[in-house]
Amino acid sequence: MLKSLFHQSRAALRVLLVFTVLLGVVYPLGVWAVSRLPGLEHRAEGSLIERNGTAVGSSLIGIDPVFDGPPTRDPWFHTRPSASAEGPLGPGDPSASGGSNKSAFDDRQVELVRQRRQLVAERENVPPSAVPADAVTASASGVDPGISEAYAELQTARVARNTGLSGQRVRDLVAEHTSTHGIGVPSVNVLELNLAVRSTLVP
Repeated sequence: MLKSLFHQSRAALRVLLVFTVLLGVVYPLGVWAVSRLPGLEHRAEGSLIERNGTAVGSSLIGIDPVFDGPPTRDPWFHTRPSASAEGPLGPGDPSASGGSNKSAFDDRQVELVRQRRQLVAERENVPPSAVPADAVTASASGVDPGISEAYAELQTARVARNTGLSGQRVRDLVAEHTSTHGIGVPSVNVLELNLAVRSTLVP
């Protein structure tokens, strides 16, 4: 019996050592090696956006800019609302990713959407009916980096007016930062767009 126990223990130890090497050394090194392949390294590092050697965000995480003045004087494009935000429009907390899980039949959700629509309409000086759906509904993650072309177009006039850029120049910047990312639906990356607006204003 002791001999059998010894053999079983030795076999278990061998298995432990083999899997420790495979899963604790070989597998992590393999994943790291694949992440260094051309075209994958940027994504593996979090798709960071850098300016002057400093990381200012990620192209995968929506950052809603904070403006302390009147909303109509706001010079920046805004992301979709976040369920983690304290107010109707935010800004949200990127570290608290997640949706609200409230349905369209929830009275509080319906009221929140109504408030958002009214606030966006006032900020953009348009009737509430002109506000697109993604301007008033939070994404499942709460940190969606992109907005629809319609929402970007809605904000173009305000951004142009408050930055001094021409409407056409702002529309060109929007077009430059619009892509489908393989999903077939055009999306405008808000962080990259705001950085481009800033770079245009401050050479």
